[in-house]
Amino acid sequence: MMWVPLLALIFFVAQMFFTAPIDLKRTDYIAPPLELKYLNAGFNVSVADSFYLRAIQDFDFCSQPLNDTECKGNSWLFHILNLVVELDNKFLEAFYYGSLALTVIISDYSGASVILDKAVANFGKNWTILYTAAYHAFFHEKDKLKASRLYLAASNNGAPDWVRLTAGRLAGEGGDLVQARDILQQLIDHAVDPAWVEILKKKIEMLEKGK
Repeated sequence: MMWVPLLALIFFVAQMFFTAPIDLKRTDYIAPPLELKYLNAGFNVSVADSFYLRAIQDFDFCSQPLNDTECKGNSWLFHILNLVVELDNKFLEAFYYGSLALTVIISDYSGASVILDKAVANFGKNWTILYTAAYHAFFHEKDKLKASRLYLAASNNGAPDWVRLTAGRLAGEGGDLVQARDILQQLIDHAVDPAWVEILKKKIEMLEKGK
């Protein structure tokens, strides 16, 4: 066993000639190409988990800042989250928390739109996803009709009753008077308070008069 100390000595001396590892800066990050989803040897879920674990360590990383509060679209975080949900389109947490990170933390609104559209396509019965997408459509995409449709879908899948009224209001403001009237009529059909019914009927009258 005399060779063991000798090997230890050789290893110790060799370390003196090794180059010290270079610290990786955030600015050096390279967005993973979407084509990686075809190169995972069938381990889609495992690879998605790995990339998501990497992403959550940098949920606050804005690769292309526009100003102190907003990021340019096509961000590093968007690319890695987009790869994650492409690898595993049932990864609810990645859709939900990823879209919130893009919206609330780094303000990559266009990236969040892509993730939320995919979330709605894959979780069309989850009212939390639908409500989140509706909020984003209204406040960040400035699309009242899209927000109205998503709020209505959320209401139909378990969201609080007031969400349906919000859907009706946005449909009217967005110019879709037919949808607005249908939503308000559904409220009337399920209302038990006569005073509430009268308020809703007046709202329909106002829509029909163009007010």
